[in-house]
Amino acid sequence: MKLALSQLADGGRVLCLGAHSDDVEIGCGATILDLIQRYPGLSIVWVVLCSDPERRAEAESSAASFLEGSGSSSVTVESFRDGYLPYTGAAVKEFFAELGARHHPDLILTHYRKDLHQDHRFIGELTLQTFRNHLMLEYEIPKYDGGLDAPNVYFPVSAEAAKKKVDLLIEHFGTQRSKSWFTRDTFDGLMRIRGIECKAQSGLAEAFHCAKATVG
Repeated sequence: MKLALSQLADGGRVLCLGAHSDDVEIGCGATILDLIQRYPGLSIVWVVLCSDPERRAEAESSAASFLEGSGSSSVTVESFRDGYLPYTGAAVKEFFAELGARHHPDLILTHYRKDLHQDHRFIGELTLQTFRNHLMLEYEIPKYDGGLDAPNVYFPVSAEAAKKKVDLLIEHFGTQRSKSWFTRDTFDGLMRIRGIECKAQSGLAEAFHCAKATVG
């Protein structure tokens, strides 16, 4: 679980996990865009657990835009019921077992295990249970429930990546635009606050929680 992104330089593997169609983009979209820019040979596996036909289309379209320029990528959008993941736990855990058997990522980007949304929290817990010897960074999602904690890992992002992240979110997720929190100000504001906290050169950052890592 080494905290050294240089290992991504030559064919590095990244696994991105989200409960819902826009979670990965909101939580770590700018980080992904900057990683692809920095390490163009990256292989990225992108997995979304909950969808209906409309949300599936949004997820696939958005992922294609975010993953443009990566060395290779695959996108999987499952159809587990939104809001019910802990209550369909056996099927989701079986899905994770299969995922763990197929993939051996250098870096995992997933939900925070103390997120107040039950779907988010459950995915974070299953990620740690499944991938015990991998570097796992847990991203944050702003929402009505609140629950943003003090993160312990920061990824300073470029102004270009931050802008592209927000542009793509607004472009691809039409089903979410009516929600009061789904705004440019929300996404820009959180990256600005995290940028202040880590003194990012661009003034912008995304933040994560890391349960365990070695440095080397």
